[in-house]
Amino acid sequence: MSFGQGGPQSQWDPWKPQSQQPQQQPWSSGESDNTPDWAALAEASEARAKRRRLFLIGGGALATVAIAGAVAVAVVSANGSGQASDGPASQLPGTADIPSATATAPSFAPTSAPPPLDPKDFVASAKKDKAPLSPDLLFPGTQLTMGETVYKKGPTADTRTCGSAVQGSLPKVLNDNDCTRLIRVTYTAGDTAVTVGVAVFDAEAQAAAAKKQADKKSIVRSLSGGGVKSFCTGAVCRSTTNSYGRYAYFTVAGFTGGKDVTEKSTEVFRAGDDLAEFAFRQIRGRGEAQASAAAEG
Repeated sequence: MSFGQGGPQSQWDPWKPQSQQPQQQPWSSGESDNTPDWAALAEASEARAKRRRLFLIGGGALATVAIAGAVAVAVVSANGSGQASDGPASQLPGTADIPSATATAPSFAPTSAPPPLDPKDFVASAKKDKAPLSPDLLFPGTQLTMGETVYKKGPTADTRTCGSAVQGSLPKVLNDNDCTRLIRVTYTAGDTAVTVGVAVFDAEAQAAAAKKQADKKSIVRSLSGGGVKSFCTGAVCRSTTNSYGRYAYFTVAGFTGGKDVTEKSTEVFRAGDDLAEFAFRQIRGRGEAQASAAAEG
């Protein structure tokens, strides 16, 4: 039902384009023909309220979508460059094109440290072996402990005529290789005695040659006295020969009571080996001390 004048008109709908609101006339209190249709007005009001609710619901949905879109953009911005891309996923850069996140390790210029000094070089020739040398420096103290055995230090000797302090074939060996000095020392443990003789040469090659030329008859003379009884003057004894650097070192070991050494005389063999090892350590230690001093200087 229409109201007002002008005949029937299409009902105004705010959601339709080109729709116009009808011109309403002032209400009058005249006859029933001019009385508003209250039922129609109620229906129109209800329709407008319903459309408003739908509009609000729709607007809320659109706002939700907009918020979700903003979150998506924010996530992309946090994980990427912050710019949206309209291209498909296939247009993303390949793995090889993505720069690595690994930090580049700092590089340093190569350095070359000097090689360590060889201690043997300092005892290989008289030109470099300049440290003081004497029986007490080479064999210090009053006793020596090797393992569980304690050896008491006995007499010492230092001679420049090497041949006079050795016997058998050894005088010739030392003289042929120009031995310049022979240092001797005796150690005892019970009735076992050992004399160590260290022959000094100018060069390592001479000491090596003396070691090679020595045989079973090349024996250093035992050194007694100072409370040490004579030994290895006529009895069978055990001898050793070796060299290190410009030094050749010899041992002769036996019993102080004149008893012969046999294969079962394990204490004599052990004593000879202990003192030969000690002589080697002392000569090598001499080289180590000089090498250390040269490195620090």
